[in-house]
Amino acid sequence: MRFVLVVLAVGCTHAADRGTQVSLRAACAAGSYWNGRACAPAGDAPKQLEAGAQAIASQDVDAIAAAVSAAEKAGPLDYTSNIRLWEERGIGLAYGDDDPGAKTAFDMMLALDPGHVLSYRLSPKATLVFEEVRKSVPTAPSIDVNWTRGQKVGDPLPIDIEVISDPKKFLDRATLFVRSRGEASWHATDLVLAKDKTIVLPAIHSDKPVSLELYLRAYDAHDNEVLTWADPSHPRELALRYEPPTPWYRKWWVWAIGGSAVALATGITVYELTIAPPDTVGGSAMVK
Repeated sequence: MRFVLVVLAVGCTHAADRGTQVSLRAACAAGSYWNGRACAPAGDAPKQLEAGAQAIASQDVDAIAAAVSAAEKAGPLDYTSNIRLWEERGIGLAYGDDDPGAKTAFDMMLALDPGHVLSYRLSPKATLVFEEVRKSVPTAPSIDVNWTRGQKVGDPLPIDIEVISDPKKFLDRATLFVRSRGEASWHATDLVLAKDKTIVLPAIHSDKPVSLELYLRAYDAHDNEVLTWADPSHPRELALRYEPPTPWYRKWWVWAIGGSAVALATGITVYELTIAPPDTVGGSAMVK
């Protein structure tokens, strides 16, 4: 089974008419990101954040701030690193007695991951501020990805993508990753996020049913990951049914030709029996 990177609308214009037809590119490998033109090496943000964690352990406020700043400049950040950056920033600001700044940082962290918690081993200077923010957890950004059930192999695939909530206004674009189950590599398509959007993926051609796997990543204007929908290890699945081709003797044109032949033969028979002139002319003759 394989993806066809050019969408063919023959016999399937009803699906293509539902949204924007898209093409697929190869997904970037681990340690790289899509910069809009090609896969580029990711920065060393995780390394900088590890240095920040060590600075937190020693409660070195200046070192924490330096590590967080370096990680931010080394972006774009993956989802886990983005959460960690706001956590370390909040802890560092709390240790430096900047409670308002710490609350802002923890608020961003919880917007990205409402279920996130701080280590109980941290100083109360950080955990008390965090718990205060946690009492009023902000609404997290949310995206719904859906599709019509019952789609089949060989047809273009409409996918509906809807922004449910975006309180921080940081949902800028997204990448949808797809592959047929059993494939080793992922394919990707990039889109600008809007309130409602329907894209049409290229048809998959196969001689058996296919289970299509999908997951999505959303990014802010700086290309930092701010939302995940499913993931490579636990993707969502879109089942595509397979309809075997109609045997030649059951195709409409065969029956049309056959029907025409029958009609023609019937017409000839009727003509011969009722309309055609006889071979002999009836009558009688009298001799006097």
